[in-house]
Amino acid sequence: MTRLSVNINKIATLRNARGGNIPDVLSAAVNCQRFGAQGITVHPRPDERHIRYQDVRDIKQIIKTEFNIEGYPSESFISLVLSVLPDQVTLVPDPPGAITSNQGWDTVSEKPFLSEVVALLQSHGIRTSLFVGTLPAHIEHAKMTGTDRIELYTEPYAAGYGENREKAIAPFVKAAAVANGLGLGLNAGHDLNLDNLKYFADKIPGLLEVSIGHALISDALYYGLENSIQMYRRQLEP
Repeated sequence: MTRLSVNINKIATLRNARGGNIPDVLSAAVNCQRFGAQGITVHPRPDERHIRYQDVRDIKQIIKTEFNIEGYPSESFISLVLSVLPDQVTLVPDPPGAITSNQGWDTVSEKPFLSEVVALLQSHGIRTSLFVGTLPAHIEHAKMTGTDRIELYTEPYAAGYGENREKAIAPFVKAAAVANGLGLGLNAGHDLNLDNLKYFADKIPGLLEVSIGHALISDALYYGLENSIQMYRRQLEP
């Protein structure tokens, strides 16, 4: 069954808006694990506007479930992940000022750079994943970097789901077939929610993991964190 990794960035955003330590990001990570999350995802950015580098270090010490760190492979980010040694690092092409991830890697032009970073991470026992779109060429060149997995950028699917879900899912089904044929592990994330998640999971063969933050944490305001995690878990059941 597809695993659910909960991105807790938005909890850190709320904490940082007021200062202090409410809500407690570390307690949230532990509780997400206790409530059924099969992974914890964080995406530290250089300005630390939500998850801070120290949060990343502290979370590593207190969770037992899979720890996934997303980010642009800057020198400071690489230094952080090599000091923490998470289970997985998801490399994303975010410029420093990006509000959120808004595109996948151009793995054709960035292949030499990504290959070097992937090799470095793997030499420290870290599973790697590259954030990509659905272009077959980008998936094929991702394979050439030596990465273990790709994470499909699902915002285009989410944006088109309400109007025509069959049309919206079609490029992702094709992308999954390419990834599976190349032996790449397959993750997905961005704008997946309670409305569109089950259809996506049902249609994408070999989907190992989804990373969900904004929608799940927003739903927790209405349904509670434990209930929301269980609701998302149920969407991933076969």
